[in-house]
Amino acid sequence: MAVEFMGHKAETAPGGPRALRMLEEDPCDVCFLDVNLGGENGLDLLDKILKAQPGIVVVLFTAYANISTAVEAMRRGAFDFIPKPFTPDQIRQVLGKIERERKLEQRVRVLEAQITSESGVITFESVEPAMQRAAQIVFKAAETPATILLLGPSGTGKSVLAREIHRRGAQRDGAFVTVNCPSLSRELLESELFGHVKGSFTGAVGDTMGKVAAADGGTLFLDEIGELPLEIQPKLLRLLQEREYERVGEPKVRRANVRVIAATNRDLEAEVKAGKFREDLFYRLNVINVTLPPLRERPGDLMQLANDALRFFGDGMGKRIKGFAPEVREAFVRYEWPGNLRELRNVIERAVILSSGGEIVMADLPEQFSARCGSGAQVGARLTLEALENEHIRRIIASSKSLEEAARTLGIDPATLYRKRQKMAGAQGAAG
Repeated sequence: MAVEFMGHKAETAPGGPRALRMLEEDPCDVCFLDVNLGGENGLDLLDKILKAQPGIVVVLFTAYANISTAVEAMRRGAFDFIPKPFTPDQIRQVLGKIERERKLEQRVRVLEAQITSESGVITFESVEPAMQRAAQIVFKAAETPATILLLGPSGTGKSVLAREIHRRGAQRDGAFVTVNCPSLSRELLESELFGHVKGSFTGAVGDTMGKVAAADGGTLFLDEIGELPLEIQPKLLRLLQEREYERVGEPKVRRANVRVIAATNRDLEAEVKAGKFREDLFYRLNVINVTLPPLRERPGDLMQLANDALRFFGDGMGKRIKGFAPEVREAFVRYEWPGNLRELRNVIERAVILSSGGEIVMADLPEQFSARCGSGAQVGARLTLEALENEHIRRIIASSKSLEEAARTLGIDPATLYRKRQKMAGAQGAAG
């Protein structure tokens, strides 16, 4: 048999029932299935085979090949369709195609694992109402093709959230393609987005498809959209409204089915008023928008995020670190975290590298971090009762497992604690 000559092990089955029993006893990678099985329809058996062994590759062949049969076979889950009589070379070609796709799938799995290993798994569970509302809105919108605008300071997790939206969306099987808007000049950014043809500008030595084409059927993430040059904004608006675009130097109109997610740390409404951002593009991007709060406004989440990062970096470096010393927990709560989640992870990664004990201590933290934290308010120090109360609240939250536990310790109800924390965060933001 041709398959065996190619170095593969092959088994034959005289009919559907025997084939299904063989698959139960010894699963295989590829199944060649004839559409005409005498009294049995091969397409019906195809459904049973895929149900018995999900993931198996099924290739159909028949002497009565036609377009409608091929379409129906593919719709039901067949990998390919070969008309009879076939040659060994046709079998060799389809096996080669299967092997290439398997290698590509494996490569994708490796890359996904690499991304996860480098960035860690970040959850979006939160005890903070502002973050809870943001997650609720954005994950509900993720199930639709709506354009989503992510707002908030740098380092709050907008790019990670964008990838999670893609993972939960209908086009999750497509590519997730990122364009960093401030990274290139206007000319190069336009080329990177939409592609170009050879000779369209100096240095264009060949054709490129661009990232819009790469994201076709998937998600295009535009990071720092607030810095997109005005000259490119009409072209992005056209893509959003008409799903059409043109490569640089080419008049041919192309189409792309892309889901767009944009992020910025700028106030786009202010940019519109200043004439730096198109109003019509802003409204088209602003279908669904959420603002990710800075880390200083998420004190209830702080230690959970810190513990997750500690576990991730500890496991990655083979260190068994049980947690943070009390003074480190207090310092974390007092610190303003201008770099937000990104800074938190960097601080903890550094601390894990330098740690030589069973817990993270102040000596493991950066010097500037310790200096900015200070020693905190002390009873009897010359400061206001409000400052002393605020410091006490921060320390209780840091040492509590939840806001409810902190409220019980403080002897106030959770709603009162929430209002006090909001006031503290507002004062801290104004001071910063």
